[in-house]
Amino acid sequence: MTVSIEMGVKPNGTSSVVDLEELLATRLLVQGNSGSGKSHLLRRLMEQSAPWVQQVVIDPEGDFVSLADEFGHVVIEATMNDRELTMIAARVRQHRISVILNLEQLEPDKQLKAAAAFMNGLFDSERQYWYPVLVVVDEAQLFAPAASGDFGEEARRLSLMAMTNLMCRGRKRGLAGIIATQRLAKLAKNVAAEASNFLMGRTFLDIDMARASDLLGMDRRQAEQFRNLERGQFISLGPAMTRRPQKVIIGDVVTGSRGGSPKLMPMPSQPVETAAELIFTATENDPVLNNNRIAAPSAKDVMMQLSHTAASNMQAQHKEVVEAEPEDLFNLEEKNQQYKEIIGKILEDPEASFAPVSQLYQDFQVRCRIDRLKSQDLAKFRKLLSVARAGVGKKEVEDVDWQQAEVVAAQLPEEMRGVYLLLAKAAMAGEACPADLDIAKAYGTRSPGRARWLLTHMEERGFIICASDLRGNRIVTLPDIGKQTATK
Repeated sequence: MTVSIEMGVKPNGTSSVVDLEELLATRLLVQGNSGSGKSHLLRRLMEQSAPWVQQVVIDPEGDFVSLADEFGHVVIEATMNDRELTMIAARVRQHRISVILNLEQLEPDKQLKAAAAFMNGLFDSERQYWYPVLVVVDEAQLFAPAASGDFGEEARRLSLMAMTNLMCRGRKRGLAGIIATQRLAKLAKNVAAEASNFLMGRTFLDIDMARASDLLGMDRRQAEQFRNLERGQFISLGPAMTRRPQKVIIGDVVTGSRGGSPKLMPMPSQPVETAAELIFTATENDPVLNNNRIAAPSAKDVMMQLSHTAASNMQAQHKEVVEAEPEDLFNLEEKNQQYKEIIGKILEDPEASFAPVSQLYQDFQVRCRIDRLKSQDLAKFRKLLSVARAGVGKKEVEDVDWQQAEVVAAQLPEEMRGVYLLLAKAAMAGEACPADLDIAKAYGTRSPGRARWLLTHMEERGFIICASDLRGNRIVTLPDIGKQTATK
């Protein structure tokens, strides 16, 4: 079925349409400086396509929640934990419900993590629910930044990986990325390059104009026209719209943004004395501040707190030196065994394999307190968790080859260590190579495709060598420990 939606008009007065089915297969990138009309364009696209296709909007500013009143979108306030967001995303795909993920109440790092968790839930859904979905990401440069520095490294990595999956691998899963950005130069190139359709609006910076002209196949002199575009005017190009660059004027919308563009209005006229009284006198009609941020303490307060903490620590250390008894070294092995048993009990829950490490660590700490054990730090817990997920027993741990495997695994990112140890265990025991689902579980995902990607990534970094025999069975070699495992 071919469905064309009208986005606006061309300068000659004819309609500018988008082939919706082609758009689902080829994705869209929208670019324009603040005030160029990007949000208006996205709103027009969603309003026109709402009857035809499911929509998911990643909304960092809460601009699109008004779609709910007119078109029935469900607004999801992203204040819940990552696991809940992932499960909600899976249900969104299962039941084909259009939603808006409202991130405006979160701090920047939490916005990235929440968006990543939600997009991962969309991406990892079961094959039977791979219905076509328009995934609209506003301010995409926040979620796929070209460089680090503005956000925490973990949040940036999670969000960038989710955006890369959406734009690079989402098409076959029914996910069509529609990304909008103010600054092309701040958007990761591998994310922007996956779009085949473009709508470029007004922009003034040379670096952004240069990238826009490159994407549209224009020379640098033609790029000057981006400066002269009016609000709501865009240059379109792509298989879903037009085969050569054409100007389009975006049409009207039914819903409106909660913010909107600033409009000039006359200043109120009142005496200076009255104005001073209004701002310095508290009344019952004072505005309510919607701000959850904690005020920053003064330098004096910080110094006093540090001094007090340092003094308290010195007293506590002195008391420990005087009163502490020598630690019973003979109980260390017994305690380590107790830690392993606790982690084993945690992993008995089928959902534990897919839970964030931070959540598992909290459970571990609680169980340690119940058993009157001193909790291990997070780094030690991660190591124990990787070994437990690999299903390693005491015999393997004491083996010299296994100790070498742990040294090699320590060079991998923390979330990948369990997978390497799983392969090492199978290789050392002469067992069959773990299946994709087992590898995915050790990695903390339900996606076999993610498991295959992980093996490719580890091979590119030189940790493993993957091959196939004449029957197509997988053979994985671990050169650092001189072992090999194969599918049987």
